[in-house]
Amino acid sequence: MRAINAIRMGGMELLPLVEGGKGVAISTGITAGHWAASGAVGTMSAVNADSYDADGRIIPQVYSGRTRRERHEELIRYAIAGGIAQARRAYEIAGGKGRIHANILWEMGGAERVITGILEQARGLINGLTCGAGMPYRLSEIAARFNVHYYPIVSSARAFNALWKRAYNKAASLLGGVVYEDPWLAGGHNGLSNSEDPARPEDPFPRVLALRQTMRGFGLGDTPIIMAGGVWWLEEWEHWIDNADLGPIAFQFGTRPLLTQESPIGDAWKRKLLTLKKGDIFLNHFSPTGFYSSAVNNAFLQELRDRNERQVAYSAEPVGEHQAPYGVGPRQRIVYLAPADLAHVRAWEAAGFSEALRTPDSTLIFVTPEMAREILADQVACMGCLSQCRFSNWAQTEPAFSNGRKADPRSFCIQKTLQAVAHASDSDEVMENNLMFSGHNGFRFAIDPFYSNGFIPTVRQLVERILTGR
Repeated sequence: MRAINAIRMGGMELLPLVEGGKGVAISTGITAGHWAASGAVGTMSAVNADSYDADGRIIPQVYSGRTRRERHEELIRYAIAGGIAQARRAYEIAGGKGRIHANILWEMGGAERVITGILEQARGLINGLTCGAGMPYRLSEIAARFNVHYYPIVSSARAFNALWKRAYNKAASLLGGVVYEDPWLAGGHNGLSNSEDPARPEDPFPRVLALRQTMRGFGLGDTPIIMAGGVWWLEEWEHWIDNADLGPIAFQFGTRPLLTQESPIGDAWKRKLLTLKKGDIFLNHFSPTGFYSSAVNNAFLQELRDRNERQVAYSAEPVGEHQAPYGVGPRQRIVYLAPADLAHVRAWEAAGFSEALRTPDSTLIFVTPEMAREILADQVACMGCLSQCRFSNWAQTEPAFSNGRKADPRSFCIQKTLQAVAHASDSDEVMENNLMFSGHNGFRFAIDPFYSNGFIPTVRQLVERILTGR
């Protein structure tokens, strides 16, 4: 195994190891501080991070606003307070070692306001900003305002090319690195484009090489690229290390840091990670963001899969094959189905899936009355956690605060489920019935000897293990 040498990143010599940011409230100031204290990069999530009362207890994020807009403002206040609290914890633990990054999603609700509010009150505590889930053109402008380095997350050379030409060339000196997040291997939301097949993963090496060639064209040959997604043992990436064609490379670990003693996730989540098998991670398209995402294929995702399969097209008038009348809702408003689809509907109704919900694409999905009530209640309770949400039809743009489409019951409230797994992950039932993000390699906990007999390392032990190549 090649020696893992320090590289210069963000104005400092660092181990080429980066903790991947995981929101909501999973990558905390505690985990980030310990990664930094190990001489690497720690990443705290600034996505609705937790804040604390005078006794150090987590303050529940409870929304009392009567409108979505009022609740959106509450969410931004929670997010700023939480980000500041996590930055302070990270800074104290790091003790001046390593680097502390804050991770934001460009498509999260009030992203610019949140990160600006955090940086204004946490000056000197955060060294870098990482940002993905969209095209964050204004990231460089925010970084320049506060004199911190920035690390855009991209999944292709083309995306970085667009970001550089439109904005980043104006703040070149603060570009600390570029994160290549593999759209097939990374956990959480992934940047698959319309031209890429989710069922046909591509080798990341030529994609990263293309990114480096693009960067060299802009004079960025020495700017590190951070490989994110699918990284487990560094010996499997040995041909990337000190590779003259790729230039300086660092490696981001998103899934492995979940299973450390400092990780805030509960025992049920940790037990689940130790039992995952290959194939248990599901690349799906249910997220209200509209992005693909990778998560554990538990009962929560299975219900979404089933819900989407109990779906038929309808028309408001009899046209073509849509000739069979069908009454929707309490008033039994008539729409028209294909006769074959009506037969499916009758079978679903007989099985208890008797509630028909309209989608924005002129289809009906069929769920139980209990699930219908839950879906509608979640849509009504929307707090604007995304810049746009297909589940609730929220958008943060005035004056309508709507994306202009019907709310889509084929998706889910992502804030609700991520808060549940973040704060109730001691419960097996909660973990089975909520969204549980994981990278493609999550199954490797069960087969990696490092975790034999349920061993859970500290962050320092994990970093030391990674540096051995394993």
